[in-house]
Amino acid sequence: MGSNLPYAADAESPLKPAELQVLRAQYEKEGDYVGIQTKFNFAWGLIKSNARPDQQEGVRLLSEIFRAAPERRRECLYYLALGNYKLGNYGEARRYNDLLLEKEPANLQAASLGTLIDERVSKEGLMGFAIVGGLALAAGLVGGMVFRGAKRR
Repeated sequence: MGSNLPYAADAESPLKPAELQVLRAQYEKEGDYVGIQTKFNFAWGLIKSNARPDQQEGVRLLSEIFRAAPERRRECLYYLALGNYKLGNYGEARRYNDLLLEKEPANLQAASLGTLIDERVSKEGLMGFAIVGGLALAAGLVGGMVFRGAKRR
């Protein structure tokens, strides 16, 4: 089942500001009657952005499309997973990505994104353990010093 969706790495290369502005201008020009494709294109550009507020807006727009346009749900699943991944919402990213993989088990983009999500969760999980371990060690040292100080008096 071939797909022309970009690999997850594509989201790491943001559009040039002028390119995003073209998408924004078209979206704003259509106003209350914005078409699904225009909204999708703008959301895609926002997801690619390095600015967190843009990414959040992109996810919001994609969520609207997902609810309103059943024919675009498959496409939205990938970008919702990608957007949530970029925002650090790994549980949501995995949920959307898994839904896509259920529909398309051979989807290489979704498989690639799934690997990125798993790697990031593992990496951040290890960093979390290191931070907690460091805090516990520091608390133990401080507690030991306080206890020793109390014994001397």
